Amino acid sequence: MPSPLLTPRERAWLWLRLGIRLALTVLVLLAAFYLLPPLLSLLMPFFLALLLSWLLNPLVRRLHQRLHLPRKALALVVVVVVFAGAGGILYGLIWACVTQLIHFFDQWESLLDAAGATMATVEDFLAGVAAVLPEQLTVTAEDLMDQGMERLRVLLSAAAETAPGHLTAFVSQVPAAAVATVVFVMACYFITADYPVMRCWVTGHMSDNLRSFAGKVRDIFAAAFGGYLKSQVLLSLGVFTILCVGFFAIGQNYGLLLALMLSVLDFIPIVGSGTVMVPWAVVSLIVGDYRKAVELMVVWGVICLFRQLAEPKIVGNQTGLPPILSLMSIYVGMRLGGVLGMVLGPVLTVALLNLVRLGVFRPTAADLRLAARDVTALLQRGRPEEDPPSSGGGA
Repeated sequence: MPSPLLTPRERAWLWLRLGIRLALTVLVLLAAFYLLPPLLSLLMPFFLALLLSWLLNPLVRRLHQRLHLPRKALALVVVVVVFAGAGGILYGLIWACVTQLIHFFDQWESLLDAAGATMATVEDFLAGVAAVLPEQLTVTAEDLMDQGMERLRVLLSAAAETAPGHLTAFVSQVPAAAVATVVFVMACYFITADYPVMRCWVTGHMSDNLRSFAGKVRDIFAAAFGGYLKSQVLLSLGVFTILCVGFFAIGQNYGLLLALMLSVLDFIPIVGSGTVMVPWAVVSLIVGDYRKAVELMVVWGVICLFRQLAEPKIVGNQTGLPPILSLMSIYVGMRLGGVLGMVLGPVLTVALLNLVRLGVFRPTAADLRLAARDVTALLQRGRPEEDPPSSGGGA
């Protein structure tokens, strides 16, 4: 039996609703693509101050309830303590990294010679392996190796050529960064001190339904960003600590710089610190440095054990994604936004799934199903009726 057709008035209202939703979606995407990046760049100190104030507000509120001191004074103390502690830690890390970086560039020539000797040893080893492999496979492997080495040389040459320009640009941005830092600190204090007043002012201009919906959306994005991102940051800090301790224990040169770079790699989904440490250990085996290979694998094994034990507790079920969705979000994010897209892809996917569970898209889905039934009914009504079967019998 064909589906019932909508009346012209119902069909007009249906497609009008769908058209309005489509237009609003396009406008939101265009605004997010063209307006959001410059606005974030312009207002980044205030956005970060609002985020930090949101994180500090529970502590300030608890202190205010227990000590019965003025909120502005407590906000000032908390902000000063937080920035003093973070500034001291950051200053120590930057000082140590800069010291190691200066020493690294001082030893650049000797490090290049050592890298060349290591690569020669690896090439000799690969040549010995290639002697027992089929010729076609050997040729393909050699071509891949030559292409990889050529790309590495090009990257190193480009980095060496552009390093002075990047350093000059960085130095030129120091005054603006200093002003932005001062603005960020002041904004953080002002927002933290007046956070309840600002929140009451915003919620006071909302209806009850809008306030309830905004609270649910806030919880969803807090779970996505505050859950997923915070968990990844905590895991990366744990990996950074393990790497620092491990490199210090084995006496690795430039251990702090290496730990910092590997922990940044570990923050990026799929990549991880093992993408560097495992090949590093293999190269150490090839050149005959068996102790270094074992030490690197032990450090990497501790990192893997830490992730296996800590990740389920830190990340939790609320931020977990099915593996295929996680892979898709990482790949699409990488294609659209590079490394930052790889990090934000799973976060936005978690937020989108939670919005779907909240029922935000339920009316749109219902209208789409109704439109599909109406189109199907129109197509069925437009078919010619089949001829009735003949009753048989002849003249």
